[in-house]
Amino acid sequence: MIDEVVQKLKEAKQPVSDFVHLMDTFRDPYLVLISCILSLRTNDRTTYPATLRMLELAKTPAEMKNVDADKLARAIYPVGFYENKAKQIIELSRQIDEELGGKVPDEIEELVKFKGVGRKTANLVLARGFNKPAICVDVHVHRIFNRLGYINTKNPEETEFALRKKLPQKYWIDINTLLVTHGQNVCKPIKPNCTECPIAEYCAKNI
Repeated sequence: MIDEVVQKLKEAKQPVSDFVHLMDTFRDPYLVLISCILSLRTNDRTTYPATLRMLELAKTPAEMKNVDADKLARAIYPVGFYENKAKQIIELSRQIDEELGGKVPDEIEELVKFKGVGRKTANLVLARGFNKPAICVDVHVHRIFNRLGYINTKNPEETEFALRKKLPQKYWIDINTLLVTHGQNVCKPIKPNCTECPIAEYCAKNI
């Protein structure tokens, strides 16, 4: 079933948000990390231009640690908690540059030691920044896999560990982009557009 679901989502070629597309083009773990921090509790329409403004100020930990916090906050406004995120990104950049030799860790256990970095962000850094098998679970991934009946979990963290046991590893890196895109366009939290869903035949909601 999962092979068919993934194939149909790929064939559907639903429009990808500018921010999701930007994240998929990054091959720098640091850029993935700080962009993902901006995206937390903020929609993609707001996050995308804020990310571009941030990257005009700095693109490396060595550069970012010296950016004035107020200047960064103004650049990323109006992302959620923009003042706190500005301070967080600057301090995180200082740690990476001064304590880690400018290199972002490539293990979840090390990434989540950074203040404000959870498993979702850590997994995205591994998948998009390092091209390592990792399952980034956000609300879309959690919602859609449960609606499909592929798993039965209560929260994104449970979903991640359930998928680690069940989802073939060949799909780990790409599944976030596929399901986020599907969740933004079709399988929305409220009033999902089931009549236009390319994977409706596999969905437990319709059985």
